[in-house]
Amino acid sequence: MRIKITADSTSDIPQALCREWGIDLLPLYVVRDGQALKDGLEITPDDIYAHVSAGGDMVSTAAVSVSDYMGYFQPILEEYDAIVHINIGANFSACHQNCLLAAEELPGKVFPVDSRSLSTGSGLLALEAAALAREGKAPEEIAAAVSARRDKVDISFVLETLTYLYKGGRCSGVAALGANLLHLRPCIEVVDGAMGVGRKYRGSMKKCWEQYIRDRLADKDSVDPARLFITDSGIAPGEHEAIRDMALAQIPFREVYFTRAGCVISSHCGPNTMGIIFFRK
Repeated sequence: MRIKITADSTSDIPQALCREWGIDLLPLYVVRDGQALKDGLEITPDDIYAHVSAGGDMVSTAAVSVSDYMGYFQPILEEYDAIVHINIGANFSACHQNCLLAAEELPGKVFPVDSRSLSTGSGLLALEAAALAREGKAPEEIAAAVSARRDKVDISFVLETLTYLYKGGRCSGVAALGANLLHLRPCIEVVDGAMGVGRKYRGSMKKCWEQYIRDRLADKDSVDPARLFITDSGIAPGEHEAIRDMALAQIPFREVYFTRAGCVISSHCGPNTMGIIFFRK
């Protein structure tokens, strides 16, 4: 069987890896001033930052519709026997539910997977799915294997500011002001398919990143050293290599990838956010 692996744009997989593994990405929507724009195609994170900095309203995001999924899957199925599609976690978006409805119209052809994650947490699962497809696994096997491993994804980010979460209505003004005045950098982590606040760091971003990386990789025996994503929403040039070196000093990951978060993730966390994402054993 010819199996195609697809994922939402929120998976933030670098284009080079998409090409290498034959993964296609379907964009979600970013709504700016009432206009729905395709994530990464019609709007970029820097466009959002410029819009907000200029006094514009905070953008919102919208899921892929059932009809969008149908229009996306049908041409692929003219060339492939089946599709395994990795969705942003069902707790974060209606994408997975809409994808399930589209799959019902294409019985036995589309196998949606709720990643219970976001950003490169979903991306890790899409790469796993692509590797299994390359091994010749059936779509049912791929979906089941990826679903079985999704709770092993360790995904978290350190935010420089709560301003974007506040403007998006996801935290109170008091919390945002207090954190910003105290220079607190909260760690947002995904656990059991939901976001929560982990440790709070204080000081310069470099100092916070160092402590954050030590904390996330402290239990060395539980970390799968195969692959690490360093995902950011726009950090200063030259910071990536320093972050990579911090991580490799803790765990000798065999593959390390840098990737820029797309509009959906960036619109909630704001610039200068960074996270390390990997599998646990």
